[in-house]
Amino acid sequence: MAKENRMKNIDERTGWRDITEGGFVYGEGNSEFFNTGDWRTKTPAWRQENCKQCLLCFPVCPDSSIPVANSKRQGFDMFHCKGCGICAKVCPFGAIAMEDAGKEGGGE
Repeated sequence: MAKENRMKNIDERTGWRDITEGGFVYGEGNSEFFNTGDWRTKTPAWRQENCKQCLLCFPVCPDSSIPVANSKRQGFDMFHCKGCGICAKVCPFGAIAMEDAGKEGGGE
């Protein structure tokens, strides 16, 4: 029944009438609902005592993994962070350090 409802929903949204199981489409391509941070080898660790809240790290994160609330950066969204290290490179205060992914204290 659930599969039939999903198929009906796709029919109504896209106008498709016949779709094979292999061609099933869930929607637009993004990773909002998928844990894409599992494969990282490095993990950013946030050193709050060094952070000046300059927010230079926020706009350069390609995964939008640095949440900001009330104009202040928070920890990291490890659900999506890939461990690229761009945030650590742009931080002029040493507030972000890249650590091996197996270490604790990954900045949350």
